[in-house]
Amino acid sequence: MAFATINFFSKSLMRTVPINVVVPTDKIVFPGMPVPEKKPFKTLYLLHGVLGNYTDWVNGTRVQALANDNNLCVVMPSGDNKFYCDSDISGDRYGKFIAEDLVTFTRDTFPLSHNREDTFIGGLSMGGFGSIVNGLRHPETFGCITALSSALIKDKILQSVNEPGHDFFTRRQYETMFGVDKIEDYVGSVNDYDALADGLKDAAVKPKIYMACGTEDSLFDANVAFKKRLLADGFDLTWEEGPGVHDWAFWDAYIEKAIKWLPLGESVKGVSSENVGIPERKKS
Repeated sequence: MAFATINFFSKSLMRTVPINVVVPTDKIVFPGMPVPEKKPFKTLYLLHGVLGNYTDWVNGTRVQALANDNNLCVVMPSGDNKFYCDSDISGDRYGKFIAEDLVTFTRDTFPLSHNREDTFIGGLSMGGFGSIVNGLRHPETFGCITALSSALIKDKILQSVNEPGHDFFTRRQYETMFGVDKIEDYVGSVNDYDALADGLKDAAVKPKIYMACGTEDSLFDANVAFKKRLLADGFDLTWEEGPGVHDWAFWDAYIEKAIKWLPLGESVKGVSSENVGIPERKKS
């Protein structure tokens, strides 16, 4: 598979930003194996968690091999601990960066489908929050959302304090991040995942959603609660749970399940460093 690290200028963030991209444009197959159809790639924009960056998914999971096997382009940006949100207070426009700059740049640069039904957003933890919020804010762009161990921490946000050391962020940092004058204004805002889900309740177009969380994860109850809200609001939701905590072992296992859930068609395993065996000769 082709793997690229690219720096490009984001108008929304007003700076040059790095991304990792896996795009199987160089896939070859052995004679006698199915040949992948040449057409624009379906794309998964994959967001990392808190404290991470654009390298996390490649370092922590088999996402490169999964992308190659499934003929899927995967784009991995950095969210800089900002929850992939827009804020009128800080001037950060991470939501706009994800849904507009990133999608436009990658479509202009790589042979990607421009169709909504071929464009997906996903993430883990903080990235799960970001994929849900931006997927629900932009149902015209993203046809599917995959969210693993999502940081659905609304209660923690509302109960945050300004004394450091109680959480990753203080109350004022949350207010700045989410663009609200006081933390209570987060409820019903453009970054409130509950309000966004309820706002699409009667919409004709909704993204399909895949959610998964480990049963030993401290975020499990919050994920279950949001699952119930999505079902009540009429979303097409696939939910999976299993033994696991908030770690890469869980995310490596469930990103494979999430990619298999996406509407990708038949997979074709190409020749790569992990697949160099000659196909077994058919017996006459």
